[in-house]
Amino acid sequence: MSSTQHEGSSIPANHDQQPVIELRNLRIEDYLELKDAMQEAYADLGRVYWKESAIASLLEIFPEGQLCILVNGRVVASALSLIVDYKRYGDSHTYEQITGHYTFHTHDPKGDVLYGIEVFVHPEFRGMRLARRLYDARKELCEHLNLRSIMAGGRIPNYSQYAEALKPREYIEQVRLKAIYDPTLTFQLSNDFHVRKVLKGYLPGDTSSREYATLLEWNNIYYQEETSLINAPKSVVRIGLVQWQMRLFKDFDALVEQVEYFVDAVSDYHSDFILFPELFNAPLMAAFNHLGEAKAIRGLAEFSAPLREKFSEFAVNYNVNIITGSMPQLTPDGQLRNVAYLCRRDGTWEGYEKVHVTPSEVSSWGMSGGDRIRVMDTDCGKIGILICYDVEFPELARLYADQGMDILFVPFLTDTQNGYYRVRRCAQARAIENECYVAIAGCVGNLPKVNNMDIQYAQSAIFTPSDFPFPTNAIKAEATPNTEMTLIADVDVSLLRELHEFGSVRTLKDRRQDLYQLRLIPRQEKS
Repeated sequence: MSSTQHEGSSIPANHDQQPVIELRNLRIEDYLELKDAMQEAYADLGRVYWKESAIASLLEIFPEGQLCILVNGRVVASALSLIVDYKRYGDSHTYEQITGHYTFHTHDPKGDVLYGIEVFVHPEFRGMRLARRLYDARKELCEHLNLRSIMAGGRIPNYSQYAEALKPREYIEQVRLKAIYDPTLTFQLSNDFHVRKVLKGYLPGDTSSREYATLLEWNNIYYQEETSLINAPKSVVRIGLVQWQMRLFKDFDALVEQVEYFVDAVSDYHSDFILFPELFNAPLMAAFNHLGEAKAIRGLAEFSAPLREKFSEFAVNYNVNIITGSMPQLTPDGQLRNVAYLCRRDGTWEGYEKVHVTPSEVSSWGMSGGDRIRVMDTDCGKIGILICYDVEFPELARLYADQGMDILFVPFLTDTQNGYYRVRRCAQARAIENECYVAIAGCVGNLPKVNNMDIQYAQSAIFTPSDFPFPTNAIKAEATPNTEMTLIADVDVSLLRELHEFGSVRTLKDRRQDLYQLRLIPRQEKS
């Protein structure tokens, strides 16, 4: 049962001092005060109360789940709970069934759900936000015990006033929209519970609710299923960025030697990811400079497969996931693509083809865009890759976010500050609007002997969402502009889960998908 109404009631007068409030676990010696508070709270249900033997049973099987609040030393509010193996009961249970006909033999220490069987506040003490303290304590308990969620059947005591005009689901929707106030449901919704189902006959005799109840759920975003101690998912992820100096290399092996130098250096700090910039291997085009721009980039593409193989080798040898930057790649039908690879430290790899090619990439090189947008799984969560210009199109990152992306990696190559700041500002926007981390890495320096690659400007950085758990400027770390260096920083992906559910604003959850939607067009629809 739940009787948590608190708005509009007066707090007991205490002109001499502020009331002393204590939240603690219930004790059997609290019983008489507990009984009095419960009888007053349920005056509309015939002053029902739990017998002392029932409270003693709860304290014996699950003492940490029984909470109470004292005001000036008097018990005036309480929350009682069980742990249940929820799949045994499903969504169509009654209060009597979930409590084992009031015997509590349904309690299962190995269960997955904290089930709230009681919350009440003495009417004289409503308005002091005591129920909120009890709910917060329950949430902490759920997280501490690593339970999947909190569930409860909640009364809707004002429904009887609207039952002739509204069905229960319609009433619940009006409460959600704040068009109707319900002293219990309004409070529960404001505490991040959602209605999972309407229950009929949940609590016989509850005429105020017409014997209807809401099946409420609060999801524990920190819940983790039992996993092996080896290869468990990481919460804190270390990212290394390479701000690459463009320079001429005498051959392919010399460039690979420089790549390995950075992989070695960054992996020494136990990094989980290394990000290289877009087209960082462009110096190898110098050997084809006499052929013209379009043929030179195709000459460079000849090095892409062996370079990817080297990256895959380094990922395994140095135990780090590598986003290879990007490199030109010819498809079997002769199309030129700009491709970035994720080389995992377990030896597997997959690629991403730049979707949006710039006007100069088309006119100078004859490059075309790819057509696949999907997140990539890693041992540190789901990631996405966008190459330079791609990040200026918000739809792509949003599609990734809908697939559960935690970190977006953006290798880029910009020649002017204007171009760089387009990439930077858009990357920062993607982090905020998709509630994720965004890492960008670019090239610096110049290549006077390579056509169309003369100068570069970059300041690599890692961006965060903009809310209290993150830096106030939403920048986790940034490199020195136009200087070859590495940048290493930690990001906590568990903060993203908290942001999704409890952020000051919730840009993913608050979308008006009843008004607009974004979808990825399947390949067969495009042909």
